[in-house]
Amino acid sequence: MTMKQTLIALGAGVALATGLGAQAECLSDAAVGAMASHYAAKTPAPNFPALSDADGACTRAKFNALLGARLGKVVGYKAGLTNPAVQKRFNTDKPVWGKLYEGMVRPGGSTVPAAFGARPLYEADLLVRVKDAAINHARTPEEVLQHIDQVIPFIELPDLVVQAPPQLNGAGVGAINVGARLGIAGQPIAVPATRGERYALLDALERMTVQLTDHSGALLASGKGSDILGHPLNAVVWLAQALQQEEITLQPGDLVSLGSFSPLLPPRAGLSVSATYLGLPGAQPVQVHFQ
Repeated sequence: MTMKQTLIALGAGVALATGLGAQAECLSDAAVGAMASHYAAKTPAPNFPALSDADGACTRAKFNALLGARLGKVVGYKAGLTNPAVQKRFNTDKPVWGKLYEGMVRPGGSTVPAAFGARPLYEADLLVRVKDAAINHARTPEEVLQHIDQVIPFIELPDLVVQAPPQLNGAGVGAINVGARLGIAGQPIAVPATRGERYALLDALERMTVQLTDHSGALLASGKGSDILGHPLNAVVWLAQALQQEEITLQPGDLVSLGSFSPLLPPRAGLSVSATYLGLPGAQPVQVHFQ
């Protein structure tokens, strides 16, 4: 039996109704299997009730076990709901996290289907690459910068999976692995060696303006570096602590997606989108094409 057949089998039958019952709880194995089968088929899954943080984490673990069986190696993690405006959309006041799998991160200029997921969206984001495991003890953006070696322009292409994404609460967004599906990575910026250059980079990350534009140059959305938890590298501080609560540590080479500088926007066929990081020295625009 193929993995897709396995996922469909897990989701079959009336167990789905049981797992998606009115009472909020960790979703059943069958319900999570059904959700994973919808993810694989790129079709919207039924919504589930608002989850507690614990039940969201439990559901995410089950969902990730199925995703990992199909997608393979974990290449990093994403911090989601790090922007207060996005938190408000999902009725929460705290971030959530998910896993990034091999093949999710595509090179800049890639063309992807507009219907790349069940509920496809795009947003301006940023990646950093972990240099060493001491990052797990970082408590400030300055300390984070000592333990990363690259900052990478990134357009994330999340998939909110369910039929009615606005009905998800924060824990529900976590339960669907924060919608991790694809992302487009641009040219990396090497973290400088000297202290003065690092402070300049820290300041630029906080003050930069991130813009999304279409192929004609028309502005689609924009945000500031400080929109992510006051400083985008605070997302790494939060993520490292959240992962350690589940006995996971960031490792050298891991990629970390910091969150959204822009609203979540729907793609359409024929649209080309560029993310530009104004005020961030060395940052080249990154582009994605939808077909």
